[in-house]
Amino acid sequence: MRPAPAARATIAGLVTLVALQILWESVLAPLRPGSAWLALKAVPLALLVPGVSRGRRRSAQVLALLLPFYIAEALVRALTEPGRHGIVAAVACVVAAGTFASLLAWFRKASG
Repeated sequence: MRPAPAARATIAGLVTLVALQILWESVLAPLRPGSAWLALKAVPLALLVPGVSRGRRRSAQVLALLLPFYIAEALVRALTEPGRHGIVAAVACVVAAGTFASLLAWFRKASG
């Protein structure tokens, strides 16, 4: 059985967000030289990928609790950081918000 489009969008958004978080802090726009350790903020999301891709409800619920923090951090940095740093943060904000929206659609489809 194929997963719903909202489920596929959630999984794709989650994987994209994990990759973007790692690249953001290590290559694209590190906060300062030597701060690549901030890429570790992608670890909680990466740990949820297997559960969410298998359709486990508990993993999706944890993801729903975590995503607003990633949206908030990216939004603040998009509005306060200049140049490339702000652009990367804005892209992360859009990806995280899109993932959250598709996750909510997935929950709605599953419950009704």
